Amino acid sequence: MSSKNFFLKKELSISKLFPKEKFKINSIIKAVKPLDKAHVGDLTFYDLKKYKDKAIGTKASFCITTKKLINDLPKKTIKIIVNNVLLELCRVTKTIYPHADIDYPDMSLKPFIKAKYKTVKFGNNVLVGKNVKIGKNSIIGSNTIIEQNVEIGKECVIGSGVIIKNSVIDKKVVIQDNCKIGQKGFGFIPVKKKNIKFPHIGKVIIKSFVEIASGCTIDRGSVDDTIIGNNTYLDNQVHVAHNVQIGDNCMIAGQVGFAGSSSIGNNVSIGGQAGISGHLKIGNNVKIGGGSGVIKDIEDNQIVMGYPAVSLKEFLKNK
Repeated sequence: MSSKNFFLKKELSISKLFPKEKFKINSIIKAVKPLDKAHVGDLTFYDLKKYKDKAIGTKASFCITTKKLINDLPKKTIKIIVNNVLLELCRVTKTIYPHADIDYPDMSLKPFIKAKYKTVKFGNNVLVGKNVKIGKNSIIGSNTIIEQNVEIGKECVIGSGVIIKNSVIDKKVVIQDNCKIGQKGFGFIPVKKKNIKFPHIGKVIIKSFVEIASGCTIDRGSVDDTIIGNNTYLDNQVHVAHNVQIGDNCMIAGQVGFAGSSSIGNNVSIGGQAGISGHLKIGNNVKIGGGSGVIKDIEDNQIVMGYPAVSLKEFLKNK
């Protein structure tokens, strides 16, 4: 899958971003990345103890963190100590990626050009942005918008009234009518009675053989990417928030909602109208009953139901 970045990046040094700090190395920040995906030259952040394992192994050159967490980071990583990690990350990310806090209209959109996409079938009133790639034998429904730099693999079927932006879609994916893919997520930081918008610099990655039913919304990642794994099925009106990563062979029934930064394993089944809280880890082969509210991690091979979600045995016992 493509590693492209959809947002214009300013070339800024670490001392420019943090003028009050004194750095022995004043390098240009290559990118803002999560702990486990950052490399030399990148800036990352560490604000929750639950990510200690990722902090220990990070390869980032710089990390925004708090005094309580600095000992979890590698010695080679330069620590930038702040009081509010997310607020500082928000400021820095917006400075480096100035166009990622709002979904600005794509002014490059034009009616599709048949000569450019000879093996693709288009409906009526389809608009396509610049540098869009669409694979052979794909079908695009009427009144659909595909914004600049989006990549769509071969033999995909995109329904009518679909909007796709900031996304990379693999082969043989089906996206039904009126889905919205790749828009900015719901990310805010409350400070002194004011909600500050958090920029979203990630993208949506949809892997092969995925089917997304009508009316689904999949937000792009804030710092990480939002990912839908191979052969996963989303029923109507499912909402997937920023940074959520859903594994392979999952079945998600209608009106399920995933809060941001949750990780869903492989072969997971979730019943209709269930809700998954943010920053949770759902293991492999888990089954979650319809209408459940999941507020804590679930280990592999568990069956849960209820609000808050508990083991099926416990749920039935309390009925």
